[in-house]
Parts: sequence; structure tokens; C-alpha cells
Amino acid sequence: MTDWKALAAEIYDGSFRPMFVDGAWCEARSGRVMDARNPADGSLLATVPQGDAADIDAAVAAARKAFEGPWSKFTPFERQALLLRIADGFEAAWERLCLSDTLDMGMPIQRTLANSRRVLGMLRFYAGQAVAVHGQTIPNSFPGEIYSQTVREPVGVVGAIIPWNAPIAGSVWKIAPALATGCTVVLKPSEEASLTVLMIARIMQEAGLPDGVLNIVTGLGAEAGAALAAHLGVDKIVFTGSTATGQAIARAATGNLKRVSLELGGKSPVIVCRDADIDKAVPVAAMAVFANSGQICIAGSRLFVAREIHDEFVRRVADFAAKLRIGHGIDEGTDVGPIISARQADRIAGYLAAGPNEGAEVLTGGARAEGAGLEGGNFIHPTVFGGVTDDMTIAREEIFGPVISALPFDTLDEVVERANTTPYGLAAGVFSTHLGTAHKLAHRIKAGSVWVNMYHAIDPAVPFGGVKMSGYGREGGTEHLDEYLDTKAIWINAD
Repeated sequence: MTDWKALAAEIYDGSFRPMFVDGAWCEARSGRVMDARNPADGSLLATVPQGDAADIDAAVAAARKAFEGPWSKFTPFERQALLLRIADGFEAAWERLCLSDTLDMGMPIQRTLANSRRVLGMLRFYAGQAVAVHGQTIPNSFPGEIYSQTVREPVGVVGAIIPWNAPIAGSVWKIAPALATGCTVVLKPSEEASLTVLMIARIMQEAGLPDGVLNIVTGLGAEAGAALAAHLGVDKIVFTGSTATGQAIARAATGNLKRVSLELGGKSPVIVCRDADIDKAVPVAAMAVFANSGQICIAGSRLFVAREIHDEFVRRVADFAAKLRIGHGIDEGTDVGPIISARQADRIAGYLAAGPNEGAEVLTGGARAEGAGLEGGNFIHPTVFGGVTDDMTIAREEIFGPVISALPFDTLDEVVERANTTPYGLAAGVFSTHLGTAHKLAHRIKAGSVWVNMYHAIDPAVPFGGVKMSGYGREGGTEHLDEYLDTKAIWINAD
């Protein structure tokens, strides 16, 4: 069994960790640094550069030089081989990567370790896609020997901005398709969780990634992130995070009309029909929110339950929540880890107060978690609110914390209308043992992903993304490659 505390002391000792630009490990040009702290106890893990617009300029220049230089000469086979070597590097370093995520952003180690199939699968899926990019020969209606065809070409320099809640998977979801298609990348991780991304850059460099193909600039969103979104040398921006920030990025991208794909917020409904298998549905519906302490964009935070089973089902969800173990992510028995920061914990606490103030009933939780072993950390009890109405703040706004709002419904038409009455459309869940009911609901709910009798399933081969204010563009599947490719038409007069 791995001694996680000993490995943690080996990986992070409070020292400076440089960022990665043009194949070199460097400080910010300003010399400024930021602290990276463990949200479970506030301890200092490391310091990282606080990059800004000057560092983004250097990273974009490096990415452009690589894109137009050595990287452009890599064949599809060579890009595939590189991605496979990177996947092998990830597999060899998996425990260290997972522990880094757990220390830096709090997700319990048992959950980070369990993501290996998804992350390694993504790397190897995109490796396969690297040799599958092709155009078409298209018949046209011109007389004579005139031929028309298309080719698919990499869009160019990609600016990627990721949130704190899943640095390993979030990074790979941005970098791997870019490498598969021949693009280069400047990635800005969240200032709340930068360390794992730097570890990933090291693995990729050791796998043989040419200088400048991947660049990591750590820094604040308002400085480095804003500069990357607006940069005229960036051909595409891809962002995962809040809807408000996504809107700002879309506006900034108009300077050179760079392509944009956005995976934004959600207020996802989970619909439990009267014929649902309650025993199976209760833990899944609960962990649809409580996984990663609710810090996940697809969290099924609006729990609609058929009135006939509402009271029993919600009580059982509350009982399940009350038994979840809160603690340091490094402890293997932990079910619910810390919130990423004191600021975010304060924000969630505001919603915990708003619920009762607007008439909701706290069935379990409803407060910060404190006590022995939780000192200095940002912990919130898994919370279930009953007596919620659709107009309450907790039922309308994305909380991004371990909070469920339970609401009864009477008819399928009614619950569809209520589920869709939100500006968001990222995900949804349906629980029913009736195939017809499940199909009808899945087709009528406005969301990018709908899970039936399950939740949180994400596979490299299946597209993922949102509608409405949850963004546009897709990650995963062959559609993901389209986000990084341009189509060129070529005409040839052979007469």
C-alpha cells in the first residue's frame, strides 16, 4: 500500500516550481510568484510564477514558431507515436499525478486514482485519431477535367484555459486533441490548482515533445487568462469554467475572430420517476452532486422526485449524505474532501444561508464542517434541502458545492418544463425502469448529455458539451477533432 503522506512530502516541500515556455522552465518575467496551498489544511505546497501578458506573449510566440517550424513536419504517425509515449508516461507516474491533484485541489485520492481509465483512454483515443484525419474527393458539376477535394488542416495556436476541479483530465482534454491534429498549445491553468499541470508538462517533455508545442503559463485569470483570450496570435481559444468568464472570453476573442469553444456552468436536473429502482438510484443521485464536493460542472443539483416516492427517496438521500466521511483527500477513507478555497467556501455558505431564509428546509448538513482533523481546511457538510421551490436562489443558481435542492413533481410534462426552465443545458439524469419513459425524457430534456439510470459517465469516444448558457463546442469523440481543424477546398483543372 502506498504511503501517501511520505509521497506527498517527497513531491511538494514548499519550494518554487517554474512554468514551462518554449521547452524551458522559467520564472515569470515580472518575478512575481503565487502560493499553492492545500485546501484541506492551508499548508504551503509550493510557489509558482505569477505570469501576465508578457509571459503570454512569449508563450504564444514560442507556440507559433513551433507550429510553423519543426512541429509542422511531424507526420500523423509520428504524432500518434508521441501521444502513445505520453500515455505510457502518465501510466508510470499515475500515483504521483493523482496525489498532486488531491493535494492541490482536494479531490479524495480514491477518486483521482479511479480516473486512470478515462485519462489514459483519452490519450490513446486521440493517438488513434491522429492518423484518422482526412478530407474528401467531391464530385462537382463543372464540365471537363476539373477536380475538387478537401483537406483538413490544424487551426494553429490554441489557447487553453482550465478550471481547478480536475487538472489532470482537464489538461488532457485540451492538449491531446491539439497534438493529434498538429496544433500547438498555450495552456493557462487555474491559479487555484496549477501544480499538476506543470507535472504533466514534464512528462510530455520527457516523452519527446518538441520545444514550444506545449507551453504552460501560470498566473491569475484576470491577467494571464485575459491576455491569452484576447491575444491576436492565438487562432483558437478553448475554455472550461464559469458562464460569466466564458462570456468575457467570447467577447475578447472578437479581436481577431479566433475560433472559440466553451464548456461552462450548469444547474443540471436529476429526474427520479415513480417507477425508479430506489435502492440503486439513491447513491447515484447523491453522488451526482457530492462527488468532488459538488465542484463539478455537471453536478445534478436539482433533484426532481415523483411525488409518490418523494418523501422516502429524499429522506434516504439525506441519510446517505449524513454518512459520508468528510476529511483530507489524502486519507483513503474520505468520501468528501475540501472546497478549493476559503473564498469559494464563503460563497457556498451564502447559499446555505439563503435556502432557509427563502423557506427551504435543511434535511442534513447546511453548515461548514469543523472539528478534529479539519483544522485550517475549507470543508462543507454535504447538504440536502427539502421544501424547495423553483424560484428559490438555491434552485436557480449554480452553487458549485455539495448542495442538493429536492423538488417534487406530478407529471412528466410538468417536470420536463421545469427541468428546462433554466438558462443552462449541460447535463441531466433520469431514473426509470420503464424504457418508454426514459426515452421520452432523454429526448425532451435540453442538455448536452443525458444519463439514464446512471450519472457522470464520460468516455473518450463520446462527445461532451453543453447547450444554451452552458456553452458550445464538443470535447470527446471524433467531433472533438473538428474543433481543432480547418477545412480547405482544393480545385484542380486538369485540362
